[in-house]
Amino acid sequence: MLKRIGLAVAAALVLFLLFKYCEFKKSDTSTVDYNTNLIQQQIVNVGKLVVTEGHFAEVLTYKDQDKYFGGVLSFEKKALIIVNADVTVAYDLHQMQYDIDEKNKTITIKYIPKEEIKISPDIQFYDVNQSKFNAFTGDDYNKINKSVRLNLAKKIEKSSLKTNAQNRLVSELSKVLILTNTMGWKLKYEGQEIVSETDLTSKIKG
Repeated sequence: MLKRIGLAVAAALVLFLLFKYCEFKKSDTSTVDYNTNLIQQQIVNVGKLVVTEGHFAEVLTYKDQDKYFGGVLSFEKKALIIVNADVTVAYDLHQMQYDIDEKNKTITIKYIPKEEIKISPDIQFYDVNQSKFNAFTGDDYNKINKSVRLNLAKKIEKSSLKTNAQNRLVSELSKVLILTNTMGWKLKYEGQEIVSETDLTSKIKG
């Protein structure tokens, strides 16, 4: 009789431990799923168009001269050109690619899109002088537009516009970094573990 009771108690204990083990495993899996979903949601929230805007102005003088008979006769055209341009530098983070490793609790950013620079110039002509033998044509306007865009591109490179856009990009991606650090996960980019905003900045601006 005592032997049967002992066996029954032992069996009950085994069942109890097995139940607890299964409950623990289920809880552990649920936690991983919850963490993964939370991280994915944060990345979705970050995945937007990050835009930095700027305004540039410049004054140009355009000249062109047609010469005939060895320069004895010439016809000149010229114009004063005032340019006001709105410029945007954007990162479309919907294009960002990443991988989530649940087992090792690691997020790897595989691809961050390059910045997109959009220049919208408003070109106004003043003090236009031209001859019917050398009038402004479509080719002149194309040359002027190309020159304006090249000059603006140089100004953008020398300005803080791209740096400001990069700072905003770092700020958005830092939200993912903060979440992973809080949850005990790792964030990697270009083969390096990102542990601070400084690491993220050096990778993006490097």
